[in-house]
Amino acid sequence: MDIITLYIILPLLLGWLMDLSLGDPEHLPHPIVWFGKLIAWGDKRLNQQSNRLIKGGLYSTFLILFVFALTWGILLLANRIHPLLAITINTLGIFFFLAGKTLRREVKMVFDAVDQSVEDGRKQLSRIVGRDTSQLSPQQIRIGALETLAENLSDGVIAPLFWFLIFGLPGMAAYKMINTLDSMIAYKNDKYKDFGCWAAHIDDIANYIPARLTAILMLLVSGNLKKYSFVRKYCKLHLSPNSGYPESALAGILDCRFGGPNIYYGKVVDKPYIGDNPRELTLQDAQKAIRVNLYTEALMVILLIAVFIVL
Repeated sequence: MDIITLYIILPLLLGWLMDLSLGDPEHLPHPIVWFGKLIAWGDKRLNQQSNRLIKGGLYSTFLILFVFALTWGILLLANRIHPLLAITINTLGIFFFLAGKTLRREVKMVFDAVDQSVEDGRKQLSRIVGRDTSQLSPQQIRIGALETLAENLSDGVIAPLFWFLIFGLPGMAAYKMINTLDSMIAYKNDKYKDFGCWAAHIDDIANYIPARLTAILMLLVSGNLKKYSFVRKYCKLHLSPNSGYPESALAGILDCRFGGPNIYYGKVVDKPYIGDNPRELTLQDAQKAIRVNLYTEALMVILLIAVFIVL
């Protein structure tokens, strides 16, 4: 077994299979929780008074570089102690930093819940989205779940794997810090418009290639590559420079329409429509979307293995 297989391909396969079968561990300490605590610490102490733009930018940059360096140092030390320890840390890191299984399960639960009652659907959806779900219709609930599924495929799976390809586990960890910063402080409200500005832009840059790659892979695994023109048409309408790609790809695959008005943190956001077929979504659509999600994830892992072998 050569060194690339031992240190990269084997941990990649094992870590991915662990996420595929187990999802996020509920009763184990999770690195993302620690990331969140570091971000919250800085938010509380630095996001006040003047110079918030500079303080937020410097703190966000520090956290990203700190996580990268810490992960690199841990792997270096582990390898000096014993190569098997480094392999184990690589495997566990990949397992923790992937988020595919859990969201697929949550989305399925949203569709099951809304078929029972609208209130159950609203409550279940609120577990995975930031929008106000209290007034959503059954159709809006299903749309919200599928939009989140598509966006998370890019943010939670393809992007971490992409940065693992570029910089190994340290790159994967740094990306997850970027993504956590974006989810916690990158808001355009009075509290965060300055402090979270850098975090938002860094996240846009980090997801630029992965979001577009995600859309292409989704179309490939579903046999809909000809619909890339659909993606190019509608992705530009999305409020995010990146999220529109996977969401447009899924809307094209399902021949449905995403978007529309929603409430985020007390404010109505009129999201542009993605797609032109306002048909009712069903459990069968969720099942198809979940299959596309899973197959896309598998194809990305296969592509990474192929690249590592060639290199």
